[in-house]
Amino acid sequence: MIERQTLKNLRAQLIFLIIVIIGWQVMSNSGMVNQLTFPSVTSIGHALVRGFTQENMAEYVLYSLSLLIRGLVIGILLAFVFSSFCMISRTVYSIYNMVTSICDLIPGVALIPIAMGWFGIGESVIIFIVVHGVIWPMSRSILGGFSGINRMYVEEGKIFGLKGARLITGVYLPATLGTLISGIRMGWARAWRGLIAIEMIFGTTGSGAGIGWYIFMKRTNLNYAGMFAALIVIILIGIIVEYLVFQVIERKTVVKWGMV
Repeated sequence: MIERQTLKNLRAQLIFLIIVIIGWQVMSNSGMVNQLTFPSVTSIGHALVRGFTQENMAEYVLYSLSLLIRGLVIGILLAFVFSSFCMISRTVYSIYNMVTSICDLIPGVALIPIAMGWFGIGESVIIFIVVHGVIWPMSRSILGGFSGINRMYVEEGKIFGLKGARLITGVYLPATLGTLISGIRMGWARAWRGLIAIEMIFGTTGSGAGIGWYIFMKRTNLNYAGMFAALIVIILIGIIVEYLVFQVIERKTVVKWGMV
């Protein structure tokens, strides 16, 4: 039944995408819109192929992903460490919860001038902004999951001699795995969006340039087909991560274990 419903949903999604593509092509060729700013599907397809075969778009994408992964790993680790300390001390919890609420309201773009003053011009600035985009929503999810855990599990863990870090890894983490995955998913999405925006503003670093800078260059040259091609790549990466990473992890963990 589940597989049949999944196939039905997939078929509906594909039909919807086909309708959108056909509608876009018809609108672009109708003369009702400016083809410069509303390029046809074929023009976007040609720009996509040209981007990978002639303009090294793959290198831009890989560079962005390398920055994203580094920032994502650092942000997740820091969020986990700080949130774990919150479960050991109520005072630390109250302070860190306040810090999280404040910092989560600050847009990453607004921190670029400060980050440039601290780290100069380079990859560290972008990674810092990515970490900022990850750590606070991730911390919210972890704190929410830890606070909502059944106290019976915690007390049973203490009976078996678990305390401190062992209590966190032996009780809190397994019991809140679904919440943690949701937090990582939220942090990934915010970090990915923030990275693209920062690259469009910040430009290149000494080590390379990302897909955000690629979009900015296309915008400067009024190459809208190239911009839409880059957006398609960004969307595809997001879909791949969602369906081939997060959903696979969920199926093999929280769903398999009956936690959702």
